[in-house]
Amino acid sequence: MDLRFTPEERAFRQEVRGFFEQNLPKDIHAKMIDGRHPSKDDIVTWQKILNKQGWAVPNWPVEWGGTGWDPVRQYIFLDELQSFPAPSPLQFGVYMVGPVIAQFGNEAQKKHFLPRIANLDDWWCQGFSEPGSGSDLASLKTRAVRDGDHYVVNGQKTWTTLGQYADWIFCLVRTDATVKKQEGISFLLIDMKTPGITVRPIQTIDGGHEVNEVFFDDVRVPVENLVGQENKGWDYAKFLLGNERTNIARVGVSKQRLRRLRELAALERVGDAPILENPRFAEKLAALEIELKALEMTQLRVVAAERKREKGKPDPASSILKIKGSEIQQATTELLMEVVGPFALPYAPEDEGDEHGHNEPPVGPDWAAPVAPTYFNWRKISIYGGSNEIQKNIIAKAILGL
Repeated sequence: MDLRFTPEERAFRQEVRGFFEQNLPKDIHAKMIDGRHPSKDDIVTWQKILNKQGWAVPNWPVEWGGTGWDPVRQYIFLDELQSFPAPSPLQFGVYMVGPVIAQFGNEAQKKHFLPRIANLDDWWCQGFSEPGSGSDLASLKTRAVRDGDHYVVNGQKTWTTLGQYADWIFCLVRTDATVKKQEGISFLLIDMKTPGITVRPIQTIDGGHEVNEVFFDDVRVPVENLVGQENKGWDYAKFLLGNERTNIARVGVSKQRLRRLRELAALERVGDAPILENPRFAEKLAALEIELKALEMTQLRVVAAERKREKGKPDPASSILKIKGSEIQQATTELLMEVVGPFALPYAPEDEGDEHGHNEPPVGPDWAAPVAPTYFNWRKISIYGGSNEIQKNIIAKAILGL
């Protein structure tokens, strides 16, 4: 298998990089380089810029705004986006519910939702996990009972990322409790303004408000918001999760983090020498760079094989990418903690002078503040999108035949 890029593909990479250099607002770019979270407005602004260029939804069918790029160009675009770095288009719309609607939704749903998702006119969140139904997602208990032209939904979702901003939520709900648990699940699109929906924040270990609980109390959802067939939602969820796990590899993100690591390790000193010259640190950094290169080669093999894969069928190799990609991302935060040293200890909100009254000068270098919060926050990467333990079971069954 020849994994080298053609001259045309290398030229395409330069085109993408040039567009980012000219069009990504400088303040957003600086925030990304420093490892700080882009705000909602940052993400909306950037996705609208991408959509005007026709690049917001490169993985979609052309008739719904897709680029028509082959898998290699899609890979190059995502790699440049992450390593530049620039904010990704909203994951829950572009890479999750959008492809599901495009693949399994009816024409009315496609015409209404897809243009709005591409332009980020609607902010989406994901309603999959529940208390007691995380890795064993098929055990979910949120019920949807048919009542005329509506489903009446009752239950709870948790770890709902950025749900505080959401206009819509896509949910897995149980519509038949008499069959095998995977066979009684449906995929519903729910307007977050519907009476009976309550969103409660969950404060994460880094002090942020990124995830939420969402409660449904007799929420009436029009039957027209059912995607595909009733009780076939598990098939659509597997399709969605296959896309999510491939993206979770985030090779470009790790490339950028390793570049940043080298820069900072060359600046910070232990004794008379930069940390980068410490033999033990250099050894760990080199080992991580080798692992990342191996992951990149694996992802390119998956991309090359995608041309032959049946449309709509997830590649079980995405589980390999998810496992190793999440481990490498976590390892980069561990090395950054070594570089920042004791300056990781002070806690200060990212936005100085915010409503909490934090107005103290930063302790240590300017770049130190987000290092520890990111380290703690990224412990989640090996859990969300299906825990790494579950991914190993998928590999054993689907790839190794065990």
